[in-house]
Amino acid sequence: MKHTLKYTFSICFLLLMFTGYSQVVVKDTITVRDLDDKKPKTETVKPAAKEVKKDSIAIKNDRYGLRVGVDLYKLTRGFYDKDYKGIEFTADWRLTKRYYAAAELGFEDKTTDDDRLNSTATGTYIKAGFDYNLYDNWLDMENLITIGLRGGFSTFSQDLNSYKIYNPNPYWGEQQSITVDQKYSGQTAAWLEVAGGIKAEVFNNVFVGFGVQLKLLVMNNKPSGFDNLYIPGFNRTYDGSFGVGFNYTVSYFIPIYKKKVIVPEIKKETPKKKK
Repeated sequence: MKHTLKYTFSICFLLLMFTGYSQVVVKDTITVRDLDDKKPKTETVKPAAKEVKKDSIAIKNDRYGLRVGVDLYKLTRGFYDKDYKGIEFTADWRLTKRYYAAAELGFEDKTTDDDRLNSTATGTYIKAGFDYNLYDNWLDMENLITIGLRGGFSTFSQDLNSYKIYNPNPYWGEQQSITVDQKYSGQTAAWLEVAGGIKAEVFNNVFVGFGVQLKLLVMNNKPSGFDNLYIPGFNRTYDGSFGVGFNYTVSYFIPIYKKKVIVPEIKKETPKKKK
């Protein structure tokens, strides 16, 4: 009996110990899982996205309209040259950003006193064509450096005032001038010219300019018995079919309308700041 109780007690004690150990293992296992679940996870840092930043650019308006002016050289030449009277009006109309329709209209009365004859050319002329602006303006500037092409036409009269007979052996001296005073009306001439010039805005809408023209005579209706020494609008014809001219102008710009300039946007890529 005593041994039976002893074995029974021992078996119960072993069962209790085994049960407790099982509970501890289960609790420890659960605890380890809980710790693994609560363990902070390492997040993958994504590269910062690039942010597109646009520069703010003010919209520019180009003005379009009519510019009219006068040639000061021809207007003032009569003050110091008694053999000359003339005036020239200039105009241009802006077609596109760089192209301008251009024209000149004028009147000239020029007396030419040559070694053998004295003649006076009087008439009007017109030139028309286009100019191309080579200058890139800053901000709201409207200056021009231009090159262009013109076609010119003149209708005029030639007055043969006097002439001298050519004497190859002037033993008895030069012959006296013979006064004729003969007028030839309805003379015409046409030419092409390449024109270059500059125009700078000195005051609001007021421009000062200077131009040079290289000319090629393509038609010349000559009077009977002598040549056209001067053609209104073309200038002297001493050098055959080629001529040169220049002008000094003051003009005023009349704005009619405006066009917005499409300025390409400049984009800069800057990384976003990390939070």
